[in-house]
Formats: sequence, structure tokens, C-alpha cells
Amino acid sequence: MALLFFLVQVAVISLSGVMAPGPVTAVAIAKGPRNRFAGALIAVGHGIVEFPLMILLILGIGRILKLTYTQIIIGLAGGAFLLIMATQMLHSAYRPDEQKVVATNRSPVVLGIVLSAGNPYFLVWWATVGLALATRATGLGIWAFALFAIVHWLCDFIWLTLLSWASFKGSVLFGESSRRIVPIICAGVLRFFGLYFIIDATLILLDFTLALS
Repeated sequence: MALLFFLVQVAVISLSGVMAPGPVTAVAIAKGPRNRFAGALIAVGHGIVEFPLMILLILGIGRILKLTYTQIIIGLAGGAFLLIMATQMLHSAYRPDEQKVVATNRSPVVLGIVLSAGNPYFLVWWATVGLALATRATGLGIWAFALFAIVHWLCDFIWLTLLSWASFKGSVLFGESSRRIVPIICAGVLRFFGLYFIIDATLILLDFTLALS
């Protein structure tokens, strides 16, 4: 009963984070019109980062993720990558003849890996909330930890799959117009988060520099 209650908690907490708008959800929606399975593949890439990270957290990497240098580097690199993606997405929206080439120049699995590893808040979440859940899971036993990892990832998988399928169905219903509108909206989301990551990392760097001076 204790394990079941814990897994329900994991699902609720995981979904609250998964369903929050962010770069991964934006890309799942943007890729959906041309690939209904994009969300599932992005979740696979996300899992490639997430499963090893869960194990490393238990081994003590959580302390490294909390370091100021780590947050600055990940924030700047991740923000720059999101800005590049946003520019490519807008390019594809305003140049329909080149849209297919730009939309498929990165596989969803690779995007899942890069967007996860380059998201400072994803890593901070795991260094705090995720670490607390992982620690509780290990206290219940090795099988509890395995179930915790699977349940958490399934929340990502199901949600991202639903997003890309909904995006695909929307494009079927509304035709080419939605294939232009969706990338523009998603590019706006990516640009917002890209700038946010960079500004936040810059502020952390300034505070850190002032503290040292």
C-alpha cells in the first residue's frame, strides 16, 4: 500500500511538471503536423538523458547540478540552442517550400536529448524535487526505484505523445494553414524560453561575480 501511494504521488508530481509549457512541449507540438509519433520519439530521447540521471543522482551528482557554474553554463548553452531552433522554425513557417527540409533536419530523439540536457530547470528540478522522490524510492527498495523511474518517464511519454497526435490531427483538419501557424507559435515559445534561460544565467553570473569582488 505504501508503494502504491508513493507511485500515485510520483505520477501527480511528475504530471504537474510535464504538463507545464516549455521547450520540449513546444517542439512536440511543432513536430506533430509532419510526424504523429514525434512526441513519443522526443520522450525516448528525454528518457536517454533522464534514466541515467536518476541513477547518478543517487550516486551524488545532485550536488554538481546545484553548483553556480553548472547552472550558468547549461543556461547559456541551452538558451542559445533554443534561439537557434526558434529561428529555424520561423524560417520554415515563412518559406513553405523549404519547410519539410528544415522540419526534419533533426530527429525527434536527438531533440529530446538536447532539449533535456540543455534545460537548466529540468536539471534543477531533478537536483531538488526529483532527488527527494528518488531518495524516497530507494528507501522502499530497488524495485520501488525502478517503478518510480518508469512511472515518471511514462508521464512524459504519454503527455508528449498526446501533444504530437493532437497537433497532427489539427493539421489534418485545418490543412496547410495550421502548418504555418503552429511553427510560428512554437517558435515564439522557444524564443521566450531561450531568452529567459540566457538572461537568468547572466544574472546568476553577475551575482556570482559581485559576490567574489
